[in-house]
Amino acid sequence: MVLELSRTYFPDGTNGKLECEGKMICYTIELPWKNNETKVSCIPDGKYFIKKRYSRKFQWHLEVIDVKNRKFILFHPANNALKELNGCIAPVTKICGPGLGLQSRLAFAKLKNLVYGALDSTETVLLIIKS
Repeated sequence: MVLELSRTYFPDGTNGKLECEGKMICYTIELPWKNNETKVSCIPDGKYFIKKRYSRKFQWHLEVIDVKNRKFILFHPANNALKELNGCIAPVTKICGPGLGLQSRLAFAKLKNLVYGALDSTETVLLIIKS
């Protein structure tokens, strides 16, 4: 499975559109681009694999693996990138400003079901991030 994230950068956040085979899954919000600095920047454009991950804080969620100079880059619910993200990607149902979205839990559930379905059938999941 290939997921494609098309981004638009703003000083206060990064907004995106996440698609699979040309079909819209959800929008995304992230921190602004600040040269891949830990906890203050979104991750660089590129190709990454996604795996399942569990934590007490987020329960079952998704991890973007092998991000250069970064670790624990996750897909998890959040509606305000600057207040709730440390470099992770939050799926949202609607964008309402740079790095701001609505109904993140709903969008995350949709994404998680799609990705877990692929991973459970031993498919690899590739994320392509581009501007």
